Amino acid sequence: MRPDPTALSRDGHHVDADGQSMGRLSPADAGGPPGTRSSAHLSGADLDAFRERTLAHGVNPVLYRLVRAILVPAFLLYFRLQRIGREHIPSSGPVLLAANHRSFLDPFVIGALTRRPVYYVAKRELFDRRWQAWLLNGLGAFPVDRGAGDEHAMSTARAILERGDCVVIFPEGTRVRPGPLGAPHRGVGRLALQTGARVVPVAVMGTEDVRRGWRVRPRKVTLRCGRPLGFPIVEQPSPSIALGVSERIWACVSLQWEWLGGVGGECCEQLADNTDQRHMRAA
Repeated sequence: MRPDPTALSRDGHHVDADGQSMGRLSPADAGGPPGTRSSAHLSGADLDAFRERTLAHGVNPVLYRLVRAILVPAFLLYFRLQRIGREHIPSSGPVLLAANHRSFLDPFVIGALTRRPVYYVAKRELFDRRWQAWLLNGLGAFPVDRGAGDEHAMSTARAILERGDCVVIFPEGTRVRPGPLGAPHRGVGRLALQTGARVVPVAVMGTEDVRRGWRVRPRKVTLRCGRPLGFPIVEQPSPSIALGVSERIWACVSLQWEWLGGVGGECCEQLADNTDQRHMRAA
């Protein structure tokens, strides 16, 4: 299982976590019930069924508590998991946990930060196998289409936040394994503005070294949370405003990352000065 904040879209486009187009599939990639075919053949109705279940039922409480009771002690022992700044995560109300993304393990270790159930977007390929789809959906994952703006997945995330729950989002849009952090997309800023959710910047370090092939190796994993950020509610934020909020959030994630000893990345001021790049990322 490799939870990831990216996947394939209802109309055949590829989109990242904040809805930026990356291409298109052929018409042959449509139709069929969830969990019975390859993920490229999941229809829009199949994906909607998973999202609707997340909204109607939330996490499976028995499954969630059981998996958490197994994984958290395992992380603490095997990965020597260190959780810094957990007190910054609000105990109630809508919360966005905005984190860098290095490994398939990230959603699980981030879930260990709080006793609150956390929800996260996962690429649609992970809903290919029936047992895997049931497990991930029961643990709070819902599918996202990457490519041409998966408004359905974004609407699901908004609805989860509006009912007062917690959503994990990776502003980079995909995994960035070596070196400095990647650049943020505007999806996290858009969600923060539309829902008024508090945003907790989270840095994850060490998960990129855990997996080698099928081996899961004992490596030190550290998480660091910053103070929550609040933004005014804007029902229809422009792309540039949403990107500006994303960059402010990402600057705080970068501070946590560098505090843990991570390699510094491209700073938000430099990104803002590059008009062409900023326009392209806001589009």
